[in-house]
Formats: sequence, structure tokens, C-alpha cells
Amino acid sequence: MPVQFLLNLLIAVLWVFLKDADTFKIPDFVTGFLIGVVIIFLMHRFFGTPFYLKRAYSMLKLLWIFNYELWTSSILIMKQILLPSATFEPGTFSYETKLKSDWEVTALALLLMLTPGSVVLRISPEGNVFYIHAMDVKDSKPILLKSIQMYEKIILEVTRP
Repeated sequence: MPVQFLLNLLIAVLWVFLKDADTFKIPDFVTGFLIGVVIIFLMHRFFGTPFYLKRAYSMLKLLWIFNYELWTSSILIMKQILLPSATFEPGTFSYETKLKSDWEVTALALLLMLTPGSVVLRISPEGNVFYIHAMDVKDSKPILLKSIQMYEKIILEVTRP
């Protein structure tokens, strides 16, 4: 991945020098960088690794999904707090994850901790079982499980080629 990015920067710098050797212009560099993206995309199969911007796209997708989940869970928590007739049942449940590395497990735990209404109480010593506290187990557990599975999928896209 870093080789592809460095090669793309080299193509951009070469483009700037070929355009006009006297001055360095940002628009020329951006144009060269975009030309380099196209060239590297067409030739990435020769590197033996996936195209390097695929991981950047996955990171942006993870950020977008997290913000969406943050927004929807915040609305759910506000509804539970502000409606006087609403009764909720706090509780805990466990979830077994398919993530393996420490980074992946930590990222999932942090994403769950930042989502309103849920807290990761403990992670098993093996790192594959999460013990999660939910503000309302009856209503929010299915939503939280769906979010966890979506987070796992995106984290795997980011970390594994």
C-alpha cells in the first residue's frame, strides 16, 4: 500500500516538472496526483496488493456509518429520556465477535462505547466476547446487534485486504 501511494506522489511531482519546470503550482500537482491515481488503478494488479484508495474509501465509509448510528441512537435515547410514560429496562448481554486482532477488538469496543445507550463492560480474556450494558435491553438490543454487525463488517474492510 505505501509503495502505491509513494509512486502516486512521484507521478504527481513528475507531472509538475513536465508541465512547467520554473514554478510549482498546486493545481498542476493535483492534476498529476489524479493522473497517478488512474495509472496506479490500472496497474495495481501488478503490485500484488489491492488498490490503496480502497482502504481510504472503507475508512470514510466507517466514519459515515458511525455518524449515522450515533445520530439514530442519540434520538432513541432522547426519546426514552424525554417521554415521561416511557419505561425502559436496563440490562446486560453478551456478544461473540469474529474480530481477531487487538486493534479490531479495540476499535469495535470504542465504537460501541461512543454510541449512546450502550457501554462495553468487559471483554473476555480471549478477546472474542463482549459484555455490553444497554440502557433499554428490550428495545435497543436488536438495534445494537445490527450496529455491531455493521461495525464488524466495516472494520474488517479497513483492516484486512
